[in-house]
Amino acid sequence: MRRETILEAAGLIMLAARTAPKGKGIDIIEIATVAEEKIKELSAEMHRLSDETGLNFLKRDAENILNAEAIVLLGTAQKTQGLNCAYCGYATCMEKPGPVPCTINSIDLGIAIGSACAKASDLRVDTRVMFSVGWAAQRLGYLGEMSKNVIAIPLSASAKNPFFDRKPKTPA
Repeated sequence: MRRETILEAAGLIMLAARTAPKGKGIDIIEIATVAEEKIKELSAEMHRLSDETGLNFLKRDAENILNAEAIVLLGTAQKTQGLNCAYCGYATCMEKPGPVPCTINSIDLGIAIGSACAKASDLRVDTRVMFSVGWAAQRLGYLGEMSKNVIAIPLSASAKNPFFDRKPKTPA
């Protein structure tokens, strides 16, 4: 029953992220939930990423997500919003190089993450926002090729939140 309840909660959490306000009303947020085998694939990719980069905390996080019943993934497509706000560091949107993310996209993603976490809190679901898991999900293309800046929110329902009070495997 716990797994089914967590998957239902994931749907509500995804809904909260989807309905979060977006810059200029343009929805470029990608959202998905992964469970079971996909979580194991993410964990394995995080171990590979750790071996490639030497970032040891990725191994700790890779083991940690195996305690999740589901993981909500959120990412953003890269779409310049045409505001010429210079938040990205360039005076106009036309001057911004393609690989540099539009800051409005990143802000939208942050608002969606906040809405998702607020809903998880309302539901009393254990969570943690983890860029490390999102990095692995992005490499695996879980939200599609266009989705960048992927962030993960692992979900659990246990006596104690398994995503906090973690000890590092080795100093990073």
